[in-house]
Amino acid sequence: MNSDVQIAGDPLAIPHLLPPVPAHPTTVAGFAGLARSLAADRAAWTPLVRYDATTRWYHRLRTGPGYEVWLLSWVPGQGSGRHDHGPSSGVLTVLEGELTEHGTGGARTLGAGAQRVFAPGYAHEVVNDALVPAVSLHVYFPGLTDMPMLPPSHLRSAEAAPLAPYSARCAAPVQGTATH
Repeated sequence: MNSDVQIAGDPLAIPHLLPPVPAHPTTVAGFAGLARSLAADRAAWTPLVRYDATTRWYHRLRTGPGYEVWLLSWVPGQGSGRHDHGPSSGVLTVLEGELTEHGTGGARTLGAGAQRVFAPGYAHEVVNDALVPAVSLHVYFPGLTDMPMLPPSHLRSAEAAPLAPYSARCAAPVQGTATH
C-alpha cells in the first residue's frame, strides 16, 4: 500500500506551498510571545541592565514594523506615576524581581515571568514595592508615541479610579501568569 506522502509527496519538502512565517508579530498573542522569547534570552538583555537611584533606567531593546521593545530597571521605591499609553497597546513582562501594578481593579503583584496585556487608554501605576531591584520588558504596539501622566487618583486604594480618556479599556493577565 502506498501512503499519502508516497502518492502526493511530502508537503514540507515543497517550501513554496507553506504559508510564510511572519518576520514580526501581528497579534496580541504574537507580541506576548515575542516578550516571552526575549525574556528567555537572558544573555541578550542582562548585560544591558543598569540601575539608577535617581530615575528609572530604560533602554530601547528592539524596534520592528509597528512596535518597539523597552527594557526598564526599577530600584526599590521607584514608580512610574499614574499614566496611560495613548494609542498604544502593550505587554509588560517582569524579568527579575517583583513589581506592583496599581490599576482600577486594585493592586496586583507581578513576580518574575508574569505578564500583563493592556489596550490603549488603560491607566495604571507600576511601582517596585519590594526590597530588591526589578527588571521589566515592555512591548508597545504601535510604538509608544504618547505616555500622558495622569492626575493622582485612588489607584492605591480600594476605590475605583476615574476612567481613562479612551473608550477601549482592557487589561488582562496572560493566562496563568499574574498573581494578586
